[in-house]
Amino acid sequence: MNILTTAGRTGAVVLGFGISNVPLCDFLLGRGIHVEVRDAKSRETLAQHVDIDAYERRGVRFTLGEHYLDDIPAAVIFRTPGIRPDAGGIPDAVRRGAILTSEMELFYALCPAYKIAITGSDGKTTTTTLTHMILSAALEKMGNGAKAVLGGNIGAPLLPRLYELDENDFAVAELSSFQLMTFPTAPKTAVITNVTPNHLNWHTGMEEYIESKLRVIGGGCERAVLNYGCDITREAASKTNAAVTFFTARDIDIPDNINSIVRLDGDEIVLVRGGERVKLLDRADIKLPGLHNVENYMAALAALYDLLPRGILLDCARTVAGTFGGVEHRLEFVRELDGITFYNGSIDSTPTRTAAALSALSDRHIVIICGGYDKHIPMRPLADAVLAHGGVMHTILTGATRSLIAGAYRDAGIADADFTIIPDFDDAVRAAYEKAHALGADTVLLSPACASFDAFSNFEERGRHYKSLVRSL
Repeated sequence: MNILTTAGRTGAVVLGFGISNVPLCDFLLGRGIHVEVRDAKSRETLAQHVDIDAYERRGVRFTLGEHYLDDIPAAVIFRTPGIRPDAGGIPDAVRRGAILTSEMELFYALCPAYKIAITGSDGKTTTTTLTHMILSAALEKMGNGAKAVLGGNIGAPLLPRLYELDENDFAVAELSSFQLMTFPTAPKTAVITNVTPNHLNWHTGMEEYIESKLRVIGGGCERAVLNYGCDITREAASKTNAAVTFFTARDIDIPDNINSIVRLDGDEIVLVRGGERVKLLDRADIKLPGLHNVENYMAALAALYDLLPRGILLDCARTVAGTFGGVEHRLEFVRELDGITFYNGSIDSTPTRTAAALSALSDRHIVIICGGYDKHIPMRPLADAVLAHGGVMHTILTGATRSLIAGAYRDAGIADADFTIIPDFDDAVRAAYEKAHALGADTVLLSPACASFDAFSNFEERGRHYKSLVRSL
């Protein structure tokens, strides 16, 4: 393997020492490769999470602080996904001959298992989880000893599990646009759930964001599952050499020249391919609420349809659909108090995700909590989604984007009396409960439409803090 051979000669530089790169460092050290770790954190801050002394005793050199990207030696550079490939001294190092890669790219280069990857702006975590759950259940029922591992942008890093896998196994990964920026080889089966504006504070613009997402259906991809209801993913079919299966739960016209698509036929989810109609699942079988979750099942089923015996696949899909209550922070039921149901949608970091959450609660009278870190995404679609729902009785605006959202609300014709600005998150949650009581609402929904980094380290921390506050009411 060229990367490891080169690293063995010259050493490796690991940029960022977090969830994925700590096990990467262990992996490289286990291969006898000299490692230099570079991170923006101070030694004191990093030492709160990692035993730096122990790694130094193993020969690791640390370069820490604001100049950590300066003068990177020509070697093999492993970047953490949050660091742009053109940041600091990375481009200069690459021009001098350094190989720029990542933990996930190394896993893909070394792993013999069949690779399935899911990306998208919304729904990728649930779709990835469903794909892995259905696949794992089917493999267990088949009893041939094959297994499926789950990782990437979801759960634990996959590199430490490399030696568990052979060519009969499956690696199911959620991939972010950050991870895909420099991906050289696509998985054999790839799913793009949708592409809508996101992370525009990190990407140079929508064009780069789209280009990054579409790398998942690039060279090496044999089967692509694409959302027909999204303009960008529908048009992406012409940009891949893979066999394409579309999916959509929308009531839209499907041209006759679409050869393979998963769609709704009444209340049945069906695959229509080459004139044949195959029932996959009843919509009523799905425990998760909302049309967006129907599409998540469609995408997972399309990804697995040609890889497993049909009967086993559909049996396992029905079992999962009837029992799976959802991934944490994704329209997660928290509690019911005084006739008010509380939901945690902390993962909803874009207006389109909030729109999907609202559509899943179409019959509810809602007080919604919105606002957070500014990713430079237009907020008018959030206002439009609130108006379209018809049952949003009040919005509590909080966080760094509270004024930005208020402006979008006013532009859409939402009266000031229909929203309240409360900067502090804890105060906002308590105010939502009080407002729901005063207005007779039956639901309080945290669906921020924004990232969490203004007040929390990630959406998980925000969601768990919200649940703690709700349980203390």
